[in-house]
Amino acid sequence: MHTRSINRRIAALAVLTVLGIAATSTGTVSAQPAGSVPAQPVPSADPFYDWNEPLDGTAPGDVLRTRPMAYGAANVSTPITSTQVLYRTTNQQGAAVTTVATVLRPLIPGPTKLISFHTAYDGLGSECDPSYTLSGHGNSQSATVEQAVITGYMAAGYTVVVPDYEGEELEWTIGRQSAYAALDGIRAAERVLGLPSTTPVGLIGYSGGSVPTQWGAEVAPRYAPELNIVGAAAGGLPVDLAHNLPYVSGSTDWAGVIPALIVAYQRTYGLDTDAFLSDKGKQIVNAVQYDCIAGFASDYPGLTDTEMLQPPYTSLLDIPEVVEAIDDNIMGSAGTPRVPVLLAVGDLDGIGDSVMITADVEGLAREYCDRGVAVTYARYDGLSHSQAFVPFQAQAAQFLAERFAGAAPTNNCSVVGPGNDLSPTPIP
Repeated sequence: MHTRSINRRIAALAVLTVLGIAATSTGTVSAQPAGSVPAQPVPSADPFYDWNEPLDGTAPGDVLRTRPMAYGAANVSTPITSTQVLYRTTNQQGAAVTTVATVLRPLIPGPTKLISFHTAYDGLGSECDPSYTLSGHGNSQSATVEQAVITGYMAAGYTVVVPDYEGEELEWTIGRQSAYAALDGIRAAERVLGLPSTTPVGLIGYSGGSVPTQWGAEVAPRYAPELNIVGAAAGGLPVDLAHNLPYVSGSTDWAGVIPALIVAYQRTYGLDTDAFLSDKGKQIVNAVQYDCIAGFASDYPGLTDTEMLQPPYTSLLDIPEVVEAIDDNIMGSAGTPRVPVLLAVGDLDGIGDSVMITADVEGLAREYCDRGVAVTYARYDGLSHSQAFVPFQAQAAQFLAERFAGAAPTNNCSVVGPGNDLSPTPIP
């Protein structure tokens, strides 16, 4: 079969699985059989996730323990068995920590092509972890849709590793830490499967999953230079949260990300939130601190960051330690990818896709182009963040198929505009 035909088939599989359809090993399409999924405690109550021994002498990606686990959606079983692996990784401050990844093999054997798939679990509680939802637990619609895409990749012959990249403390949107967890998840998967470091690897993620994807491509040359990463596809990227916060403040569908980001930054950077949160702000932060994104994003329509703050603060960007934390997570600041990248975003209203800033993604693409990276920049006009998911998955599937096939990288840097300035926000 010609490469272009293979690309079209994989792209079609990705779109079909978004609709909840799984391809069988014969290449025809059928629904997955119904069945029961074995009970499993949430990760915070599951001893498998706890590692109480010193990590001295361990290296990033070292496997600490493994176990087989069922793979399926809620109330749906499959013939696929995953391997969960607890492994050593690195946090934002450079300390040794642990997290878990789920390793999935295709039903059809063949040359190994490894996809590191980063779900948009955007969670603050352990029941959001993909290692938990991929085993058929939880009731997240977005998790179910992304699991369908993962199933499509396996049907197309890919081996897939899905890391819990937010780490054991669920620190959402934290750049380097998410990247380290993803790259070490690849290392751990290769060790579990007995694969050489020359195994070709593709990175993919949308929305929250774009964080380990984009940051992973940036830090890989120095953090994991032995990995044979062939391409990275990131969609719906939160490039600079100093620009996202004013956009979502007061919005109908996304204002709830404001308290959730405060929780994540407090966990990561030890923010003294009592020094700047109002009583209302404290109440909302406490309410969302263990939620998944479906439990907070649209639950506070019209909420502004001003309402969450005590005087004299009127914006989170008035608070020095918050600005320092945001500046620590601006994409494009950790290195330069050595592989082709796809950067994609919707444009609903001329500013963004309702939560991500379109010109920020274009500005990142422009930076990479100027550094010599082979960039494909895609803007989906008229589409919201949720709507842009489908064309991104189709484009990403073809983009990665071409990278695995060894096709010469292409770019559209000649038509990428300057985008937004991504310089750090001055500390107030």
